[in-house]
Amino acid sequence: QVQLVESGGGSVQSGGSLRLSCAVSGSEYSRLCLAWFRQAPGKEREWVAEIRSGGPTTYRNSVKGRFTIYEDNAKNTLFLQMNSLEAEDTAVYYCAAARCTLGPGPWNWWGQGTQVTVFS
Repeated sequence: QVQLVESGGGSVQSGGSLRLSCAVSGSEYSRLCLAWFRQAPGKEREWVAEIRSGGPTTYRNSVKGRFTIYEDNAKNTLFLQMNSLEAEDTAVYYCAAARCTLGPGPWNWWGQGTQVTVFS
């Protein structure tokens, strides 16, 4: 069983920064792929960024250059550093995990979400 717990959300002024954390528990951490999703009011949940085994990362176009996804493997923790935040970034942010595969597959485990609010 894999469990994920997000933290670090809050309210910030536009242009500000936040760092989200996701503590991952489970014995198979080293074999997991990890991602961040978000869901804004009235919108569908959308993929934000992911990191695969060995460190390759990908990002949604709208956050490229502003957000960074990374891990602290020693602490089994996933991070999302968010800079130059905009009102459009306001959403509930979720971390997700799946066993890494060669092709696409479902995200098997999800955190409870943490609210990020950006004020103008």
